[in-house]
Amino acid sequence: MKLHDLQPNFGSTSKRKRVGRGISGGQGKTCGRGTKGQNSRSGEGGHLARQGGNLPFYRSLPFKRGEGFTPPNRTRYTEINLDRLAVFAAGTEVTPMTMAEAGLLGKLTDLIKILGRGELSIPLKLTVHRVSKSARAKIEAAGGSIELIGE
Repeated sequence: MKLHDLQPNFGSTSKRKRVGRGISGGQGKTCGRGTKGQNSRSGEGGHLARQGGNLPFYRSLPFKRGEGFTPPNRTRYTEINLDRLAVFAAGTEVTPMTMAEAGLLGKLTDLIKILGRGELSIPLKLTVHRVSKSARAKIEAAGGSIELIGE
């Protein structure tokens, strides 16, 4: 057997239907689309959200259309709970750089907020952007201190 002998199995392929090539093929003139109407036109159908006069689905759902205004330049904080700060030794000065080295931050440019989940038994000196009230109380109770960046 040679390459020029190869051919697909009988019946596995069929010829492409050439529409709009005269009346004899059965697909001439209107090419099987019928006459008039939305589906007979080129570029038929409209977009996915179109529902032919009904209210589009995405407009009927409040969470899809976005209630209210979301500011494009809003401030987002990376939230770190107290139980994740246990990786540091007692008396360590914890800064964004040391958090990034410990794998607690995605990017060094992230703003950091410390939240109060978990317990902290070692004194740490934290330098962060924000601290919740419960986290501040737990850090100070453990003998640590907090310095806020940008204040």
